Amino acid sequence: MRPALPQTTPTTRTGPGQPYPLGATWDGRGVNFALFSANATRVELCLFDATGETELERVDLSEYTDEVWHAYLPDARPGTIYAYRVHGPYDPGNGHRFNPNKLLLDPYAKSHIGKLTWDEALHGEAPGADDAEPAPDPRDSAPFMPKCRVIDPAFTWGEDRRPRIPWNKTTLYELHVRGFTMRHPAVPERLRGTFAALTVPEVIGHIKSLGVTSVELLPIQAFLNEPHLLDQGLSNYWGYNSIGFFAPHLAYAASGSSAEFKEMVAHLHDAGLEVILDVVYNHTAEGNEAGPTLSFRGIDNASYYRLLPEDRRFYINDTGTGNTLNLSHPRVLQMVTDSLRYWATEMRVDGFRFDLATILGREAHGFDEGGGFLDSCRQDPVLSQLKLIAEPWDCGPGGYQVGGFPPGWAEWNDRFRDVARGFWRGDEPPSALAARLCASRDVFDRRGRRPWASVNFITAHDGFTLADLVAYADKHNEANGEGNRDGHAHNLSFNCGVEGPTDDPAVLSLRGRQQRNLLATLLLSQGTPMLMAGDEMGRSQGGNNNAYCQDNEISWVDWSEAAADASLFRFVRLLMEARARHAVLRSDRFLTGEADPRTGLRDVTWLAPSGAEMTVDDWNDGARRCLGMLLDGRARGGFEVTLLALFNGGDEAVPFRVPSVGGARRWATVFDTADPDRPREHAVRAGEAYALVDHSVALLRLHG
Repeated sequence: MRPALPQTTPTTRTGPGQPYPLGATWDGRGVNFALFSANATRVELCLFDATGETELERVDLSEYTDEVWHAYLPDARPGTIYAYRVHGPYDPGNGHRFNPNKLLLDPYAKSHIGKLTWDEALHGEAPGADDAEPAPDPRDSAPFMPKCRVIDPAFTWGEDRRPRIPWNKTTLYELHVRGFTMRHPAVPERLRGTFAALTVPEVIGHIKSLGVTSVELLPIQAFLNEPHLLDQGLSNYWGYNSIGFFAPHLAYAASGSSAEFKEMVAHLHDAGLEVILDVVYNHTAEGNEAGPTLSFRGIDNASYYRLLPEDRRFYINDTGTGNTLNLSHPRVLQMVTDSLRYWATEMRVDGFRFDLATILGREAHGFDEGGGFLDSCRQDPVLSQLKLIAEPWDCGPGGYQVGGFPPGWAEWNDRFRDVARGFWRGDEPPSALAARLCASRDVFDRRGRRPWASVNFITAHDGFTLADLVAYADKHNEANGEGNRDGHAHNLSFNCGVEGPTDDPAVLSLRGRQQRNLLATLLLSQGTPMLMAGDEMGRSQGGNNNAYCQDNEISWVDWSEAAADASLFRFVRLLMEARARHAVLRSDRFLTGEADPRTGLRDVTWLAPSGAEMTVDDWNDGARRCLGMLLDGRARGGFEVTLLALFNGGDEAVPFRVPSVGGARRWATVFDTADPDRPREHAVRAGEAYALVDHSVALLRLHG
């Protein structure tokens, strides 16, 4: 049954409009509306009052060109509130779930207004309907739906320029817009948790002083909270539940305007910082066949989603969230690439990190590094010039694809994470660590890819924080309301002898050293390092390793002097300075350890504690926990400093004899994680034994 309209409905002038661009586009004189649906029989544009609560009029998009419904409204202006109702067959067995009683968000909407209220009227199928004769639900969902808003894209960027940080100089800083700023004392309360908060000088100053180059924001595209979380007083804090790929998340805009995001980008660019977006194009918030009808499902379910071939009522669930977007369909592929170009050109972001990116490269026959989406990015003149970072796994068939993405892509390297954690916990040998220190050449050195393709990380939003990694042996997710059953159990963590908080000075000393060891391993490794916001200050989540639903003090960064570890922050900054200063720590070519035929020099040499080169027996010694990495600055031009990194993952101190290189006899310490406040430039003579404390890293620089 079609919902009735008021008798006082006004009349709106319309013209045929154009099928391109899709979405609602203001051209200075009116608004063109265009919506793709291959299987619809009729499309109604619904116009609302300024509050979005009262439906004023419905306008048929009567023109149909190349499967796009379109019309032009010369009287529409920026600020116009709208949504759609789409007619067609209700035939779930064949993949069709049209129901004009359901108000639908425009997939191309640049702005949303209002909040979703979870109600049974959001569901497309009538309750109790027989599978043999499914029936559409007759209830109108409009009162419970957010709506779309036409925007004016005009914005004065002034002298804004992309920082264009070279990949081999890039250091990523993963942060949550809300969690990073909710407790920052310099941010006005009304701005906390918003894009505007990231323009506050003290906030930007902290990021800059740390020495990172690129801010990677957890999802900021419009997303929804799941009802089961709301029922428990929780929310989808991380934001991996997208419902709009062009609209910024409304709750993150203090002004309610998408221009606030642009202002944030301009401020970060002005500080020389790149902006990377974590994006979710693998699924939507509509869930499985029992989920709500909010947008894509009601517009053209059979086109937008991957459906089971044997029974198209059901969704292929390679994401573990209920549905999977069908990027094999040209119009869905177009939507995703249009979205990326929109954020790159109109919003001026500098790159993207793709959640569950294996799905984006999966075709009907499986993952294909030459698949449609990956090829589209590679040939696109805009996207191919941005930083593209894959999370190279999902839960579908053949889902683990670390190292399997094509040239031009960087990838999260979980092998680095696991080996680094394992080494410092005592599980992994030096041979495993050596491969990861060299940008996992065994994984990424193919097709001309460079070391930066390996995005190295110790921690990320999903899992323990750095402080918790050395304070908890087990996860403690009771606050999530799932009986501590959620979250990964394979954390490779080590509590240093006590579970959770303690006043034991010996335990606290070891925990501090282990945090420094892990950070040093990260920033002394070839590849692209990623640091999680708050780790530099010892942020804890109380042992929660799956804080996706904790929009509170569990997840928010605590900026108080009592909570922040100033010593740890200084050490991270020292590491960042060393990495920026010394190119041998960020080579643009994979280290091989092989002698250059012209000079006889090696870019990397692995040393035993005796100061001699590691032998096969040394590598195979299962009891060995100590390793030296000599990075010879002469090997590639002779203009770089030579560094010696010493790693002792064992329980005993090791006297490590430092070598003579090129006739030079003196080394100077850059840092030692066992004594981070030791004066720098402490001299060590070649041939002397450096006292390498248990569970420690030392970096020495050839001094002359």
